[in-house]
Amino acid sequence: MNTPATLPVTSGNENVPPVEAQVPIAEINIALIQKMHKAETQATADQVRQLFGKSGPYTLGVGDVLQITIWDHPELTAAQGAQTQTNGHPYDPAAGFVIDNNGNVQIPYAGSVHLAGLRIDQAQQLVYASLVKAFIKPQVTVRVASFRAKQVYVDGEVHTPGGVSISDIPMTLYQAISGAGGFASTADQSRVTLVRDGVSYRLNLSRMLERDQNPANIVLKDDDMLKVASRDDNGVYVMGEVNKPVTAIPLKNGVLTLSDALSQAGSLNTSTADAAQVYVVRGSEGVAPQVFHLNAHSPVSMVLANQFELQPKDVVYVDGNGLVRISRVLSLLLPAINAGLTGAVVTK
Repeated sequence: MNTPATLPVTSGNENVPPVEAQVPIAEINIALIQKMHKAETQATADQVRQLFGKSGPYTLGVGDVLQITIWDHPELTAAQGAQTQTNGHPYDPAAGFVIDNNGNVQIPYAGSVHLAGLRIDQAQQLVYASLVKAFIKPQVTVRVASFRAKQVYVDGEVHTPGGVSISDIPMTLYQAISGAGGFASTADQSRVTLVRDGVSYRLNLSRMLERDQNPANIVLKDDDMLKVASRDDNGVYVMGEVNKPVTAIPLKNGVLTLSDALSQAGSLNTSTADAAQVYVVRGSEGVAPQVFHLNAHSPVSMVLANQFELQPKDVVYVDGNGLVRISRVLSLLLPAINAGLTGAVVTK
């Protein structure tokens, strides 16, 4: 059976005049698979390249809690409260000097000192300069008791979604996932979305590792958001002449090939399926749908099916053979024929 070059599609809106568009059908072969892999690799590399980099030193911000120690002056140390947490609330901040909404810290004998935006060493120098007016060569130590100014947010298929505080240790992508309890069993690691400054970056962690790209080199910034998709939301619909029409779910690495999808559907129905007519419909809800065709009669087709990767919401359709079509036509005609014969007998 010859494969048609195009597939006619008509508008389903009854208020719009019928318009017939021709959707091209692409044959699944080695050249097509290589072209698709190359395009996907280039798109991923361009996005990831923008996210790689090194983080600068931590700068203080509003909400950070500081422990300021002035040696040989225990009365000043007592002013910030006991350093040991005595209550049982894990989310309560550590005792110390809190940077207020204006970025200032109120220090005895030094007054209001603006520390927001400074590095730890710069803050220590400024506190020393403020105290030297009241003390002779004070020995000052400044450290962060609780990091609360900067956070990244992790949502989706992780064990404990929510905010993860950024500390003086650069926050990498894996550290953020780990801080959110790690991936859940339903997580699709091939579809992790990073939202930064209103721009979304899609990250395929499984593919990055295959290409010797370390996702840990992605350093997150304040207010970044990570969204881990669920494998259940990225299924592929398998229908037609298969033993078990099903929504095929990607594997744990997020990959789902055409052979994987057919396997989850119990393979082709040997009695009714036409193995030469296996189709993949992509973007059926968009303005530019694509249709791919595979002749599964060929032994090489199994290699192609194992390399052709599906995308979420793809539709895999297996057409019926000629006998099935004839049988369905007869099943529609026979009730009318039988009704006519019955009427003739009754008349006689």
